Amino acid sequence: MPRILVIDDEVDVRTMIGIVLRVHRFEIVEAANAAAALKAFEDGSFDAAIVDIFLGGANGFDLITMMRERLPNLAVVAMSGMATLDFVSHSPELADVVCLQKPFRPNDLMRAIEAARRSDPQQAAGDGVGAGAAST
Repeated sequence: MPRILVIDDEVDVRTMIGIVLRVHRFEIVEAANAAAALKAFEDGSFDAAIVDIFLGGANGFDLITMMRERLPNLAVVAMSGMATLDFVSHSPELADVVCLQKPFRPNDLMRAIEAARRSDPQQAAGDGVGAGAAST
């Protein structure tokens, strides 16, 4: 069962994502802030991470960079409700991060996860999550 780390400072968002992913047979670990996310990341192994870019005083991109220093091919979905994420594709170290604008529908979330996992050939060979491409 694929494991996903869900990082968002809003409990309602984490809950909604958790419900959708559990229905699709993912194991979920939730973190409300960057410190809790890094602790969970150090304590376990993950197939992907869903990271809110604005984490109440922390920068989600910094968190992604720290996680990828330990696991370079980590599949990542970055999400934000406050800003467009178009600039991510212009940043070489984040080029394969899939962006998801809040609010989003469950199908959008699943397409984003699939796209992020496809960007890592080792992940793509594993469990599938459905068809389609993520919207950015």
